[in-house]
Amino acid sequence: MPEIISTAHVRQRIGDLLNRVALRHDEFIIERKGQPLAALVPVERLEQMRSFARRHALDFLEAQKDTPLTQDEATDIALEAQHVARQQTAKKPLRQLK
Repeated sequence: MPEIISTAHVRQRIGDLLNRVALRHDEFIIERKGQPLAALVPVERLEQMRSFARRHALDFLEAQKDTPLTQDEATDIALEAQHVARQQTAKKPLRQLK
């Protein structure tokens, strides 16, 4: 489950956070003024999200085989698949770092 941390905390503890991500596979949501700004996740997790987005896009394209797509439509579908993949990983509740 990702922990929410501030940008100030990241600046102060980047080395420790990177070690936690690399060694313990911890995940962090970085916020600025209470708004999510970025995520710090292990590379393996990022690759999983990308793979999921590609699979989702290919499944969708396979279902749409009878309908020819333009390049712009294909790009829009791929971006939507990426968005869906990110939403799926963000469904877990976040907890505040103390």
